[in-house]
Amino acid sequence: MALADRYLTLQRDVHSGEVLARGGDPEAHSILERTGFVPVVRVHEHYHRLPTGLDEAEEERLATRAVARLRAVRYDVDCDTAFETELREAHYLPLGALVAHQAERIRQATTTEEVADALTELTAAHDGVLAALDDVLAATTDFHLGLGGAADIATAGRLRYLAEERLNVIRADLAGVRADLADRHEPHPQRSVCSSEVGPHEREASAVCGCPPPPRTTTTPSPPPALPAPAGRRR
Repeated sequence: MALADRYLTLQRDVHSGEVLARGGDPEAHSILERTGFVPVVRVHEHYHRLPTGLDEAEEERLATRAVARLRAVRYDVDCDTAFETELREAHYLPLGALVAHQAERIRQATTTEEVADALTELTAAHDGVLAALDDVLAATTDFHLGLGGAADIATAGRLRYLAEERLNVIRADLAGVRADLADRHEPHPQRSVCSSEVGPHEREASAVCGCPPPPRTTTTPSPPPALPAPAGRRR
């Protein structure tokens, strides 16, 4: 990771008066967003700001907490004096890390059964990740309908569309992939498990493991370049 990705500025903009955070990598951006900051993505820049409508004391509280959280995981934060703090707030793994763990299980899987087992955490009908996401979309839809504004009702319609048309397609397709892998019972042809143990018939007692050596690549030596024909004598 580049050192520049570990550096951020968190300062009040002299022109707009907004508290802005610039720099950092996706982990830093996630910490900022979990502290209340809003991402702003433009053509030539990407930064985070605090929500509008906060008083100055609340802005300073959130900015100071962001500094404490970022520095706790060794980010270099250049901030205004008002946001300085000696506190270091512990950074706990978010819920997304549990889902990301399934990706790591799949990367390390050596059989179709192992991948099917990991995908089950997403596709399980009652308490899988996708079922929970559907529930979140439904709850957010109901919340916007209760707000009652024309824009809120339009947002609710959009969320309902995402749940019914997009999420259902992903859930159905992924469940089909999971079912196919569960039925195949095959090892991955390019992945194997090494127990790091020497088998009972291993002749070399100093062997690190009992895995067979990789196949030797045989190459046919290319013929030497042809010698140039002798030049004819001049008469």
